[in-house]
Amino acid sequence: MQGWRQRGSIWQLRPSWPKGLVEFIGGTYLAATPQVSYKRLLENLCEADLAIHAWTYIPGLDHQGQARDAWMAFRQSRRQLEDRSGTLLSPLRLGHSLGCKLHLLAPDGGRGDHGLVALSFNNFQADQSIPLLKEIAPRLGIKTEFSPGPQETLRLIARSYVQERNLVVSFGRDELDQSDDLLQALRQRARDSTEFLRLPGDHLTPASAGLRRNLLGAWADDPKRVSIINRLTQIICQWAS
Repeated sequence: MQGWRQRGSIWQLRPSWPKGLVEFIGGTYLAATPQVSYKRLLENLCEADLAIHAWTYIPGLDHQGQARDAWMAFRQSRRQLEDRSGTLLSPLRLGHSLGCKLHLLAPDGGRGDHGLVALSFNNFQADQSIPLLKEIAPRLGIKTEFSPGPQETLRLIARSYVQERNLVVSFGRDELDQSDDLLQALRQRARDSTEFLRLPGDHLTPASAGLRRNLLGAWADDPKRVSIINRLTQIICQWAS
């Protein structure tokens, strides 16, 4: 496995001979440094011979625009990888929290991927995700919301997202998870084979092991969380095959 390299807005981690590709978008603020925040999960996947392309971004209000930016960056990086390694299977898209929403809003509606694994889908209003907005916006006499907002996002998924193959994953103690809303939108479509999985853990389970290991060393790993991430790795690998 090669070390992490950044090419534009994509952090890349590649095995010597990749047999597949995972395109990853993380959650709010964690996604600024995916190579650190999601270290264990992404490196586990790379050890299973999956190339990792992780988009780095700072969340904004224009989620549709950010979804387009991510999709274009992934396309460019995928072409570069295939120029070097040969044609691969269509990529598996993997998202955590807000990252799920951005994948679901991709301009191709999921046509260009092998499926989506959505971890801890989150679709809050702007003033719930950014508490300061709730105080500042009324004082400035403005209304501020994500574009698209929560309800429009669900309508777009039901109407325009065409990928049938999805795995929605939630964690038992996750108070931020809105996977039920996502499942309802996906299952409104005429053709759908979405599956649902609930694992132990909380909203930060996909990320926290990597953060603690980077900051405190291997001794700080929580064996329970490591076990969950190892199980999650196996599940994602099966979906990527």
